[in-house]
Amino acid sequence: MRKFVSFSVLLVMLFALPAFAANPIKIGEIATVTGDFAAYGVAEVEAVKMAVSEINAKGGVLGRPLEVVMYDCRTRNEDMVNAARRLVQQDKVVAVIGPSGSGLCIAASPIFNSGKVAHIGTLPTNPKVTVDEKGKVKPYNFRICFLDPYQGKILAVFAAQDLKAKNAAILYDISSDYSHGLREFFIESFKAAGGKIVADEGHRGEDVDFRAQITKIKQANPDVLVLPTMGKCTPLAVKQAREMGINVPIIGGDGYGDFMWEIAGKEAMANTYWVSHVAKEDPALQEFFEKYRKQTATECQEFMNAVMAYDSVYWLADAIKRAGSDDPVKVRDELEKTKDLQLMHTRLTMDKFHDPMNKDGFVLEAKDGKAVFFKKIRPEN
Repeated sequence: MRKFVSFSVLLVMLFALPAFAANPIKIGEIATVTGDFAAYGVAEVEAVKMAVSEINAKGGVLGRPLEVVMYDCRTRNEDMVNAARRLVQQDKVVAVIGPSGSGLCIAASPIFNSGKVAHIGTLPTNPKVTVDEKGKVKPYNFRICFLDPYQGKILAVFAAQDLKAKNAAILYDISSDYSHGLREFFIESFKAAGGKIVADEGHRGEDVDFRAQITKIKQANPDVLVLPTMGKCTPLAVKQAREMGINVPIIGGDGYGDFMWEIAGKEAMANTYWVSHVAKEDPALQEFFEKYRKQTATECQEFMNAVMAYDSVYWLADAIKRAGSDDPVKVRDELEKTKDLQLMHTRLTMDKFHDPMNKDGFVLEAKDGKAVFFKKIRPEN
């Protein structure tokens, strides 16, 4: 088993408030602090720290402080599983928050369910995060974000109606559950809208050269290029597509991050659009971004991850309060019963599959070095 101790101990020290006489309530966090998704994970860690500090400053939960035990899964499934096992079996946490990757959450799902400890995914959008192969709900898995079928439909509606695209090309990551799912649901919805897939090219997440695939895509002459990916491969694909003369709109899912501008460049990022769970311009989020700025001395770049992680802490704290206990099974039951809970970014109600109901989707336009609100879309079911 790999060592995770140093970083988790540091965070426990930062979050614990010695003024409390009562024993702390331990909650777990798993984040991608290193690896290809590091930018997402760092934002989640800072947001969790902020939420826990706020809750503890107001008296904690049930008169007890929250204490976070955090492990870095390094964007690796095996490290995710090891971290989950340690949190459940050794640290005895009441529940676990994060990370954002669908494949990571799916890999650790058996640990949470066998150990009867609830897990809240921040941005894992693949349906299999909360249901098994037969469509049966996994009792201890939850998420705070909408799903790939939903954002795949958002992408398809946007491409067909707003961009007037008839022919779409796709470049996806064959090693990613997230990418497979988003690609599949885009294709289904785009065809239903009368569109045609003229190129469907794959690569592996660690690849950095997509010129062979882009050559085939260019020859297919698409109206839009779809990138259902996340991490560094996404801005690299944007950059190379533009360099090779693909000037049509590029669209993608919630894998957008501000780090992409440095890799792709401002010119390449122009005329690209990305599905988001939140809009950074939302007035309800401005106080959060200001606090984040003060806490970290940086702008909140990976804002989707930060907002979801922050609200996940408040959702969990509410469930613990309603349970009147830190018993993991009782807390799981209250997470499942969540209805009309007002969080910072949404009013949250769980459906029978442990997914949020009726969340708006946002399309962001990459413009002048940042992603700005373009339109809100809630596709018909």
